[in-house]
Amino acid sequence: MFWDDMEFQMFLMILFLCSNSKVCEGRVNHKPPCGYPPSQWCRSLEIAIECGVQKQCLELNATRLTATVPPVEVTLYYESLCPGCRSFITQQLYPTWTLLKDIMRVNLVPYGNAQEMQNMVICQHGEPECHGNMIEACILHTSSNEAFHIINCMESASNVLTAAQPCLQLFAPTIKWETISACVKGPLGRSLIHENGAKTRALNPKHTHVPWVTFNGVYTNEWEDQAMSSLFHLVCSLYKGTKPPACTGVLQKLDRSFC
Repeated sequence: MFWDDMEFQMFLMILFLCSNSKVCEGRVNHKPPCGYPPSQWCRSLEIAIECGVQKQCLELNATRLTATVPPVEVTLYYESLCPGCRSFITQQLYPTWTLLKDIMRVNLVPYGNAQEMQNMVICQHGEPECHGNMIEACILHTSSNEAFHIINCMESASNVLTAAQPCLQLFAPTIKWETISACVKGPLGRSLIHENGAKTRALNPKHTHVPWVTFNGVYTNEWEDQAMSSLFHLVCSLYKGTKPPACTGVLQKLDRSFC
């Protein structure tokens, strides 16, 4: 039997995985344990089970997620005090990102339906919302790694503004509140809001409401409807690479210990 390069590489990968797993003890030999060539062993869950390499295929697929396929880029244009925006962040966007962060990238643009008039910014829900937008813009700029955790914490609270400082201390304790406050009160905060306004006005088609969500830079009514009902399933469907177990519903057996 002759194998092409892809089959041979797949076979070597599975042999390597088997050599580090008890699942394959006694099963490794020079011919496939089923009627499929090695290149097909991980094609479906059914084939993987028949060939006795289900665990190895799950591990192999997990290593492919960040290989060459770009993540789904989800960009949310929103307002800090908009009830619909707050619900979408806390009930759809953050939970989905928590489960699928390996295959999705989230961009947050706090501005929404605000309007810039000369040196003033007028927000839909008044001055408190302008203040909240600027706080979140400064948090995104200052603590990029923990920013989404902080903003979700703020939007989950009964009072978004008063939650800002404790949420920052909880998720980014090394960043002083004075740093955020200086950004909000200074030219940096105004510059960040101006940039967010420019990004929002550049949308095509132009936004008519918030939350306004784009996927890989594209907005459609169909995707918006799906995102509002199940963002998780939409991200899974848009990802072009091998679906992670969370998307496919394949259960992974974890090592367990008891006391």
